[in-house]
Amino acid sequence: MHSSRKFHKSSYSANESACVEVSEGTHTCVRDTQNREAGYLVFPATEWSTLLELARHGARMK
Repeated sequence: MHSSRKFHKSSYSANESACVEVSEGTHTCVRDTQNREAGYLVFPATEWSTLLELARHGARMK
C-alpha cells in the first residue's frame, strides 16, 4: 500500500542522531531514519496535523 511513498527528513528532527522521516498524503507515514527496515507507523492525515498543532503550541496530551 505505501511501498511507493517518498519519505523526507522531518523539519522537527534537528539532531542528526535522532531523526524521523515522514511521507504525507491521505495518511502520514513516520519512520526512524536510522532503522528504516523496522517499518513505519501510519496515521490518518487529520490526526497527524492535530498532533503537530498541539506540539507547536506546547500542549500536553494526557
